[in-house]
Amino acid sequence: MNIENEIPLSEAQIAVHWREEGYFSPSPKFIGQANASDPSILERFAEDRFPECFVEYAELLSWDTYWNTVLDTSDPPFWKWFVGGRLNACYNCVDRHLQADRNKAALIWVPEPEDEPTRVVTYQELYRQVNEFAALLREYCGLKTGDRVTFHLPMVPELPVAMLACARLGVIHSEVFGGFSGTACGGRIADSGSRVLITMDAYQRGGQLIDHKVKADEAVAEAARNGQEVDKVLVFRRYPDKYSSDTPMVSGRDVFVDDVLPEYRGRVVEPVSMPAEAPLFLMYTSGTTGRPKGCEHSTGGYLAYVTGTSKYYQDIHPEDTYWCCADIGWITGHSYIVYGPLSLGTTSVLYEGAPTYPDAGRCWRIAERLHVDIFHTAPTTIRMLRKLGPDEPAKYDYHFKHMTTVGEPIEPEVWRWYHQVVGKGEAAVVDTWWQTETGGFLGSTLPALQPMKPGSCGPGALGIYPVIYDEDGGTVEPGSGRAGNICIRNPWPGVFQGIWHQPERFVDTYYRKYCRDKDSKDWHDWPYFAGDGAVQAEDGYFRILGRVDDVINVAGHRLGTKELESACLTVDEIAEAAAVPVVDEDRGRVVEMYVSLKPGLRPGKEVEDKVSAAIDREIGKIARPRHVWIVSDMPKTRSGKIMRRVIAGISNFADVGDVSTLANPEIVDDIRHHVQRAKLDHGEAPRELTPQETEEINAYGAAE
Repeated sequence: MNIENEIPLSEAQIAVHWREEGYFSPSPKFIGQANASDPSILERFAEDRFPECFVEYAELLSWDTYWNTVLDTSDPPFWKWFVGGRLNACYNCVDRHLQADRNKAALIWVPEPEDEPTRVVTYQELYRQVNEFAALLREYCGLKTGDRVTFHLPMVPELPVAMLACARLGVIHSEVFGGFSGTACGGRIADSGSRVLITMDAYQRGGQLIDHKVKADEAVAEAARNGQEVDKVLVFRRYPDKYSSDTPMVSGRDVFVDDVLPEYRGRVVEPVSMPAEAPLFLMYTSGTTGRPKGCEHSTGGYLAYVTGTSKYYQDIHPEDTYWCCADIGWITGHSYIVYGPLSLGTTSVLYEGAPTYPDAGRCWRIAERLHVDIFHTAPTTIRMLRKLGPDEPAKYDYHFKHMTTVGEPIEPEVWRWYHQVVGKGEAAVVDTWWQTETGGFLGSTLPALQPMKPGSCGPGALGIYPVIYDEDGGTVEPGSGRAGNICIRNPWPGVFQGIWHQPERFVDTYYRKYCRDKDSKDWHDWPYFAGDGAVQAEDGYFRILGRVDDVINVAGHRLGTKELESACLTVDEIAEAAAVPVVDEDRGRVVEMYVSLKPGLRPGKEVEDKVSAAIDREIGKIARPRHVWIVSDMPKTRSGKIMRRVIAGISNFADVGDVSTLANPEIVDDIRHHVQRAKLDHGEAPRELTPQETEEINAYGAAE
């Protein structure tokens, strides 16, 4: 569809030009073993069975006391699930598996250096380690039920041990992604009111031993500036009996865990029976500016939801070896590395380092050696592996039955490589849409019952009833070819219970926009506003177009960045693409594309022209980029996401902000020199941005 002559769209309508893809069906072998192969499950979770349908998830858990109310709507939109019920998350993930599976691997930890041994933690060993660390937290640190603890830990087994130890005590944990700065960690310490920080001296990443303890001092200082004192800093050592940081330990505050832990050898701590609605953890989601948002997730509702979705959407069986190649510092790791898989009693793989170190075959070597049969990662990682090692998977004798993609929409071209090359045409692919706030999957296909469609996450997940609204609250009908704001009409057990100590912000951000009656206690009047743009096909499948804040408005046409980037990836030479807005006096905004090439290819005008032609063909001339910039690499976070705000700042001659936490900060000056010199050569002089324009550019892509 070409939009050059169309009438400008309303603010909630994003122009849509996706070509509907064909269906892919899972193999009969997969269907035959799937947890959700009986079509009656769709009827059991139909809207007329809500909210009682979610009892099916709750019954996957072991409860100390059963609930008397499935869904309490007395204080909307602060929904409470399984009220009256009591349970312990650690007991559900560890203790209850001991009788049948005490010698089974719970966690398999793979260090980044390939000459270091893999560490296997059985359920019995996990039980021992969790109890001992829980005793240390209770007696040495003086922690009690309801207290908060902040972790700033990399991908090591000590992290899930610490999480489960807190859960055993009813202590609320808050893990800060290891790649974040000490300052970011300190802000989260202060917001949560933590007085204990648990960290590590160092860890391996990209072939280097990274000094991590240095961030602890920064974090404690930042917390103090915000009025929160940290009493104790517990430091794990990456290598036993060897301190791998150049940062001195602070007397009276810092202590090595392995110096204190022997005092608690063999100790057993009874799991604290917690109310279902009691907080289990805080997960801070990135915002653009201002105070961080601590998403508060419950014990009963959250654990039931991640257990149910792990069983039916991840198709996890106890005998599987499951690898979620993500970081526990994000919600994906909490839900689908720790709590969901361990609740089901499966074996979960943890990998310390970069997925492409020392080469692009590393993931497939791990999968082959450990007999991984379920693989779970993000489009960012998939694109990186496709770029650096497009033929690597064929070299290794692994066989996945199931693969997940998570974190952002996946372009159809990349999806096909993932399915055909990584999955060897054998694996079912589950493309999921959800958020930190939602606890678990919101949109996806049930892998044995609903066919896959590249680029589409699928329909709403079981018990989830999505809708697309326009700016005025009108429903955008399926198959209309129009996009709008995707919302969820109903509560669900995994949804967060609020923003820590910011109830008004919670309501304003997620519920105020489409609330029909602020005095109503009927959940129908409180749709959840996700902040993502989407379009729904006639078959009910959704395509997520990205954050509504990241749409580029060109001469009144709201263009979804994901469509622009997908169009670029139809060009054979292109490995990665990022679309950014550039302020323009005539058209408001214009598009500029940043692309990187597959290995061994040389940049040139021919490739730039191919990219422009692809956008013309797939979308229309209105979307044609002003410039196509071919760069050697994109500025990326430690988790591999492209920092679009940085390149948007470069294209607009604006401040790019703090780049010290990027995985490759050195690339920023290279791109700036290349792009801004070329712009000046074209006669494009820097233009002073208004405060509003500056705020827009700084916020662009920040939610990533």
